[in-house]
Amino acid sequence: MLYGLICVLSFNLSMKKAILFITACILQSVICLSAHNIKVNTITEKGAWCWFADPRSIHHENESGTINSTYIGYIDVNGYIKATQIDHLNNRTSEVMIRSYFQPDDHNNPTFLVLPDERIMVFYSRHTDESCFYYRVSKSPGDISTLGKEFRLETSNNTTYPSPFILSDDPDYIYLCWRGTAWHPTIAKLSMPDIDDEVHFEWGPYQIMQSQNGAGGVRPYAKYASNGRDKIYLAYTTTHPDNQSENWIYLNYIDINQKTLNDIKGDKLSTINGTDLHEVDITPAYRDKFPYTVVDDTPLRNWIWDLTLDKDKIPVMTTVRISKDKSTHDYYHIRWTGDNWQKTFIANAGGHFHQSPDIEKCYSGGLVIDKYDSQTVYGSVPVKGIHGLVYELKKYTIDDNGVLTSEEQLTFDSQKNNVRPYSIADKDSENSLVWMQGDYYDWIVSSQRPQGFPTAIRTNMNLPEEAIDLKRGLLINENIGKLTAVEKRTFRIPDYNSFTIALSVTLDKENYGGELVKFAGLTYLIPYKDMPKPYLQIGDKIYRSHNILGNSDTWKKVERSTNGVWYPLQKLEQMHLVFTYDQGILRTYINGTLDQSVFINDLQLSDLTTRGLNGVINKLLVYNRCLSQMEIKEHLGSIN
Repeated sequence: MLYGLICVLSFNLSMKKAILFITACILQSVICLSAHNIKVNTITEKGAWCWFADPRSIHHENESGTINSTYIGYIDVNGYIKATQIDHLNNRTSEVMIRSYFQPDDHNNPTFLVLPDERIMVFYSRHTDESCFYYRVSKSPGDISTLGKEFRLETSNNTTYPSPFILSDDPDYIYLCWRGTAWHPTIAKLSMPDIDDEVHFEWGPYQIMQSQNGAGGVRPYAKYASNGRDKIYLAYTTTHPDNQSENWIYLNYIDINQKTLNDIKGDKLSTINGTDLHEVDITPAYRDKFPYTVVDDTPLRNWIWDLTLDKDKIPVMTTVRISKDKSTHDYYHIRWTGDNWQKTFIANAGGHFHQSPDIEKCYSGGLVIDKYDSQTVYGSVPVKGIHGLVYELKKYTIDDNGVLTSEEQLTFDSQKNNVRPYSIADKDSENSLVWMQGDYYDWIVSSQRPQGFPTAIRTNMNLPEEAIDLKRGLLINENIGKLTAVEKRTFRIPDYNSFTIALSVTLDKENYGGELVKFAGLTYLIPYKDMPKPYLQIGDKIYRSHNILGNSDTWKKVERSTNGVWYPLQKLEQMHLVFTYDQGILRTYINGTLDQSVFINDLQLSDLTTRGLNGVINKLLVYNRCLSQMEIKEHLGSIN
């Protein structure tokens, strides 16, 4: 009996140990393979970007406490380049039209730079087929709702992926990197905007290096990062991974004081002067001669996703190794240890994420580095959920020894793919992600795939919320009906120095142009031109929009090409036009997006006249207060 009792006790102890062991394993699994469903908010329902033009989003917060804003840029399938500004101080958002009627191509997303006077400079360009950059500069510090006019910065070669920097060793200039000369990484030094916001080349443009396989359309792809003082690092490939089944990754840095290209150890490779070009290759002989230039020589279709510097200013990057048949993609985290490149396998990323099986098979979902913690990365990987296999976001953590220590799923059961995540620098890391979500058919709109890239931009940031009451302050709510060039209607309104005027307009495409509305001594006109830019006139003073009243939907009817052609404008026929005035700023919104901000003091709304334009005003609304853009978007945008 005693023996039996001992056996029972021994069995129970073994069972307890087994249970404890299993419990410990489960707990460890929860820690290492945890799940945290992040909040998902919407920046815009129509927007996209490529991952080589950066920074596509920035955060700027000054020491005096007058600016605390996040800026997120994108382009949509209608060829509208836009940006959303999240003003964290005043708890409001502004979506701004940077440029209408542009090549509808996701390579053309804008990039941002904070100038020394805290104004925001925005760069953008067409994809490969035009030898110029475009840029605009905000009139007010930290406020892109006050963008000035558009400038062209002419170059001698094509321009794609602008990446601007200001460095403390040369703080009076802008260093701009892009894909340009001979389709290779290119750099130039620009002057700061002058009193008229014009800039010019002070040094360069110069090609940075040369791929031995650079002839015949082969293109190195580069990502850039700066230490903020004297170095610009670039990680780059031999070419596009579609072009070669073996595509190496390299890293160098540019010393902006010496104007030299150096390897990671600091040894000079070449002088950047347009002629002394360092030549990279995918041969053992090159690797043996320049061991501190080659990052990954794995004989696969390697590509780069992100490059940053850690807190010690050490380069860290994320890459993808793509199989020779392009069917499987593997994510890697790569960090310089001081002696070698520490490579950590992160996850298999499936294959290409998009809906077109015959093109761009090297397009992964994307893997980016947390800008606060370079040992944390965010990846887009296929996960089976209630809607089938959908690309979801995951968070991965790597320790100092290069060991993957945790994997955490962030989005769950999404109906559409979550791809191309981006971590915003200088924003708290818990709320710093933006990404694309939706279907994706091609990087350009064309007759082959007219859907293009119908994605939204999502974020885990907290976005401003406000109570909306469109009955509050409403003075006039009328259907005006058909207009003619001679017919007009006038409304007498008590004097208000804060107001909103909203019109839903159908324009006559056969007789496009004329005066639309007159109020507070101002007239809003649409010129009789092929490329009409509406304007406000008060006396002899004209405030012209920098955006053409139309979109790029004609690209849907033409062959897929980056041929430099500007196809005919598709003029807007339906337009929701809103004017708001408050505290000396008159703003105009077209279809919910901010078009103009004009500084005019002491406007008084005492009367309003609709006149002089062939078309129909389906609805006129007048308020004795300034509506927010959120109110304009969510409610006035649906009025017909």
